[in-house]
Amino acid sequence: MSDHLLIVDDDPGLRELLADYLGRNGFQVTGVADGRGLWVALEQGPVDLVILDLMLPGDDGLVLCRNLRARSPIPIIMLTARGDDTDRIVGLEMGADDYLPKPFNPRELLARVKSILRRARSAPAEPGAARRFHFAGWTLDANARQLVAPDGVLVPLGASDYRLLRVFLDHPRRVLNRDQLLDLTQGREATPFDRSVDVQVSRLRRRLRDDPREAVIIKTVRNEGYLLAAQVRREF
Repeated sequence: MSDHLLIVDDDPGLRELLADYLGRNGFQVTGVADGRGLWVALEQGPVDLVILDLMLPGDDGLVLCRNLRARSPIPIIMLTARGDDTDRIVGLEMGADDYLPKPFNPRELLARVKSILRRARSAPAEPGAARRFHFAGWTLDANARQLVAPDGVLVPLGASDYRLLRVFLDHPRRVLNRDQLLDLTQGREATPFDRSVDVQVSRLRRRLRDDPREAVIIKTVRNEGYLLAAQVRREF
């Protein structure tokens, strides 16, 4: 079956254009105008990826992104106003996997959709890969993509959170710079002033209750990058 994409945008012309273009490229597409439509669509059947506009009537895209991420690991691409870096950064902090400024080329959106879906599914299919990772009292179940805290609490992970954590767990005690982290998690190089890696690391630290001022799990190596400092034990 084809992947199901949900477009949440109050511009009917853009919804129709994207639904037509993505549909011709092999996707099942549903378009809705607001948050109410989002929740109704999610109740009606499985959705593989959400394309979410920032400016919406009622709850805006940031609120919807945060609420959706608290309930589900569904990948989210956020559409933002051109040049508004603050909205993009906040969107990533709320749990978005990627962002795209308007106006954009539909071909670029298609490429990002395919990349995110491919990466969201690649890790569990790796033969001989570890099923569980244990580190600093935490446990990551790679098959279920569930993170369990030392006190037994289940911590929700978005697709980008999971990919970033897996990269650190696969390369423990090794300094990874921003270009390496972007390449391993998103398949692209950092652009000048690109803060997306820093935002995602900050968000992952919050998931891990790791105080950035005295981080003990993911440490900042000045002028070099980030390091998973904990010892990692794998179960196969």
